[in-house]
Amino acid sequence: MNFIPLLQAAQGGSWIMMVSLGAVIAIFYFFVIGPQKKEQKKTQEMINALQKGDKVITIGGIHGVVSSAKDKTVIIKVDDNCKLEVNRTAIGTVIADEKRLKEMKDAEQAAPKFSLFGKKKAEPKAEEPKEEPKCPDFR
Repeated sequence: MNFIPLLQAAQGGSWIMMVSLGAVIAIFYFFVIGPQKKEQKKTQEMINALQKGDKVITIGGIHGVVSSAKDKTVIIKVDDNCKLEVNRTAIGTVIADEKRLKEMKDAEQAAPKFSLFGKKKAEPKAEEPKEEPKCPDFR
């Protein structure tokens, strides 16, 4: 039996399979790998920005205040006479001071926001409702 004509006919659809495989890989990247890298970068920035006085929660659930920070470790004050030295990677959450939170929020609002198709138009400011003049009571 001669299989050569069957093999030649099957080669025509291989580009469709390659395109669909590429599409699946692209979708996988955008929905799984991309957000994971973004979250990892955000966590690393948070750990690198630790300062004395920051309230933190470790991955073990211990709450404390950063009393000093070294290259790879952080000393957190848990109670009056209790200090723990933990790795920077063991910090799960940083509860920043209200002052720093306000500064970060102001900086975020001042930064230009971009949409998918370029700069986003400035949103009009909401006007405060004006108080209507009161009519005299004619009773």
